[in-house]
Amino acid sequence: MAVKDHVNFEQFMAGVERRNPHQTEFVQAVREVAEDIFEFIADKEKYHEFQILRRIAEPDRVISFRVCWEDDKGNIRVQRGWRVQNNNSIGPYKGGLRFHPSVNESVLKFLAFEQTFKNSLTGLPMGGAKGGANFNPKGKSEHEIMRFCQSFMTELYRHVGADVDVPAGDIGVGAREIGFMFGQYKRITNQFTGVLTGKGLEYGGSLVRTEATGYGAVYFLDNMLKHRGNDIVGKTAVISGAGNVATHAAEKILQLGGKVVTLSDSQGFIHDPDGMTQEKIDWVKHQKTVVRGSLSDYLKEFKGARWYAGDRPWGVTCDVALPCATQNELNGNDARKLIENGCIAVCEGANMPTDLDGMRVFKEAGICFAPGKASNAGGVAVSGLEMSQNSERLSWDEATLQDRLRSIMRGIHDRCLEYGEKEDGTVDYVRGANIAGFVKVADAMIAYGVV
Repeated sequence: MAVKDHVNFEQFMAGVERRNPHQTEFVQAVREVAEDIFEFIADKEKYHEFQILRRIAEPDRVISFRVCWEDDKGNIRVQRGWRVQNNNSIGPYKGGLRFHPSVNESVLKFLAFEQTFKNSLTGLPMGGAKGGANFNPKGKSEHEIMRFCQSFMTELYRHVGADVDVPAGDIGVGAREIGFMFGQYKRITNQFTGVLTGKGLEYGGSLVRTEATGYGAVYFLDNMLKHRGNDIVGKTAVISGAGNVATHAAEKILQLGGKVVTLSDSQGFIHDPDGMTQEKIDWVKHQKTVVRGSLSDYLKEFKGARWYAGDRPWGVTCDVALPCATQNELNGNDARKLIENGCIAVCEGANMPTDLDGMRVFKEAGICFAPGKASNAGGVAVSGLEMSQNSERLSWDEATLQDRLRSIMRGIHDRCLEYGEKEDGTVDYVRGANIAGFVKVADAMIAYGVV
């Protein structure tokens, strides 16, 4: 194969922007990875020869489809659904489904791109994908959600399968929605296979899956601190979000001897300077999953807390911060506030919650900063373990799964060290995660030739 002139980083990004107009989230995700990869591959001809980064930044396919459903009043409603299958070089496509009004092609392409590297870092055989719909479950009845999920799967079923693409849940898609979609898949295909993860324990789900992303993020944080001769004991943590990831991250911080003082939702954040107990965390879980109400009601239940409407918790004094809500929720100014207030480590529980400016601020300050593709991989890791259990037609006990989760997160941390540790002992976890995730996928792609 003839060797051609290499494009430089800016030429590469100009091409990405030209091919993906108005897809700001996707371009941001590619830029964040490519900055590190271009430096790494500068003297590695094989990656240039096979145009690996160019190929990873172009999804294998983007599937878009109409989802028609009927509301409780008999009105016909129309949403748009997607599945972005980014790369399956190291295993079947794997990644969540998101139901939220903000869902569009750009968001799902960024998530699928990130998922490719995240899944690679786990060490498990999983490719990268993401999907969802611009459907808002909030305010919908149980029957409306069921009808939407069934209609969504009626189209999606032809593109997924246990050895092809295995979706899971994400924002707006929990155990209830997974159950509705799995039931529809089974109805259409007459097959009982591991086509979805995040299933109920009664029909092939895995223990620890609910806790995995939040717990995994804290395990990664603990590994970062211990690498610097520190730990979580006595540390004050600010956490954004009040969903599955945030509440379980808070729970694990508490178990490891830390103190959680904030959680947030789309309306604002709660600051509890006394620290959250397990009772308080359990109340938040119930409020968000059963009552489906505002976090501001926390003040009615527990004294000493304060509610900040329309704000985020990054101005609260802390030792560690865990953004666990959504993308681009922490910007450069927020990052500066955290550093000024004494924050020593930031561990992403959500997907790309820190924007590029914020990320640069953290890296320049030299504090421990874990990107989501490394630190929030616990959820997809246990999803991968659920796939293994489904294939073997058995279930592992909780102790086994907790041990495997801790081991996987420690392994991800070690892979980040391999490419991110500097001579002075500090670690650029962003660089380490990007390169470690890239190398495995890239080498597999080269092995296949030009396909």
